[in-house]
Amino acid sequence: MIPPVLWTDEQISEATQAHCTAPFTVSGVSIDTRSLEPGDLFVALPGSGRDGHDFVDAAFAAGATAALVCRGKIDFMKAAGPLVEVDDVPAALEALAHAARARSGAYITAVTGSVGKTSVKEALRLALSKSGETFASEKSFNNHIGVPLSLARMPQDCAYGVFEVGMNHAGEIDALVRMVRPHCAIITYVGTAHIEHFDSEADIARAKGEIFNDMANDVVEGGTVVIPADNPHIDLLVELAEARGIADIRRFSTNEMAAASEPPDIVTSKIYLHETCSCVSGRIGSAEVTFKVGTPGAHHVSNSLAVLGAVQAAGADLALAALSLAEVEALSGRGRRHMLDVAGGPCVLIDESYNANPASMSAAIKALGLVPRLGQGRRIAVLGDMAELGESSKDLHMDIAGLMDSVDIDLVFSCGPQMAHMFANLPPDRKGIHAPSTDALTNILQAEIRAGDIVMVKGSHASQMNRVVASLLGAKTVRAGQQGEQRDAV
Repeated sequence: MIPPVLWTDEQISEATQAHCTAPFTVSGVSIDTRSLEPGDLFVALPGSGRDGHDFVDAAFAAGATAALVCRGKIDFMKAAGPLVEVDDVPAALEALAHAARARSGAYITAVTGSVGKTSVKEALRLALSKSGETFASEKSFNNHIGVPLSLARMPQDCAYGVFEVGMNHAGEIDALVRMVRPHCAIITYVGTAHIEHFDSEADIARAKGEIFNDMANDVVEGGTVVIPADNPHIDLLVELAEARGIADIRRFSTNEMAAASEPPDIVTSKIYLHETCSCVSGRIGSAEVTFKVGTPGAHHVSNSLAVLGAVQAAGADLALAALSLAEVEALSGRGRRHMLDVAGGPCVLIDESYNANPASMSAAIKALGLVPRLGQGRRIAVLGDMAELGESSKDLHMDIAGLMDSVDIDLVFSCGPQMAHMFANLPPDRKGIHAPSTDALTNILQAEIRAGDIVMVKGSHASQMNRVVASLLGAKTVRAGQQGEQRDAV
């Protein structure tokens, strides 16, 4: 089947003020020749280590229809396809993003927060797709490159668009939301992520509140925001929204008595947490709903309320959306489960290695405590450093040790200089081994894991705990001297 046309050369030229060396149409937009699809426009982004212009030939060989390049860097007479020549490639990509947003009639939702952004974005993609064609950004494409790239890929005729926006510093979300211009903005939770770059957690809340700065109001005057009622910064978030003229402010919580200036509009009445899912009854505005969330953990229940609040704001089918949440699956690095064969039987590996901050670390540990042991197996937490916590890092890592008193976890293995503080404060009966590196930790785990164990691996991206997961998944043996095959859990 021939993919639909996403952009023509005339549209791209008008949006970017570019010179196109020949007519063309494209069905997609790519910045990476490794994932480029035939028919894509290849955007040759410059870089200090890798310059996209060095890969233009490879892009055409992979099937690119045209390439967006800096004027004069590529000889158009020798190029294997049409060139779109501009003075500034990143600026041209942003211009294409603005044009995509301007031509779209879709209802747009933007998602930010300290935890759960990608999970909420993917669940909302699924929920809205039951009511109409839905486009959402890939993976965690939430920065100054990922957001404009995602917008440039949005089909003109989709009914809904969902975009994730992130930040490490103040001002970054403001720049992104001026491209996205959402009708609805979701903030999942505000915590201490990236506190190293801020004076206080309240300043992080202010930076997240930049998502209110450029809301589209062609559907609801001022737009709609969906925010967590039980967050310590709820009053500040409400103040920031109201300062932007936003009147439709919807608060969500798993606690009807959430400490907030007003009771939550989106709230649960019953929650049953199970090892592989959660069953929920609650109220979304005036609508009573009962549904199942396909991923385990109280944090995913909270996320589901934000999703359903946004679905209702979009005017989509709330009943179909609620039913769809049973289909939600854990993402790679965010709770996906794998089954490993070890001596004597299977064990479970839970991959939470994509990233970590105090809130997400706490949620993952609590979720681990719900997973039933297999036979005589143990619940084991494997923890790497949480990054960008600044002067609070030592105390925040030590707090994780205190959390172990309230969860039923048998052993903790760790690695990294910050997690060493946590490990030193663990109760003696919870201590596994603290390793100096991820490679050393992997070797230890391969010797220690046994049949029936539930092993959860988590840490910030900088701690490279994903290498531990990859090694365990790629190893033919996960225990010295024993043969075993790795298979994915159903």
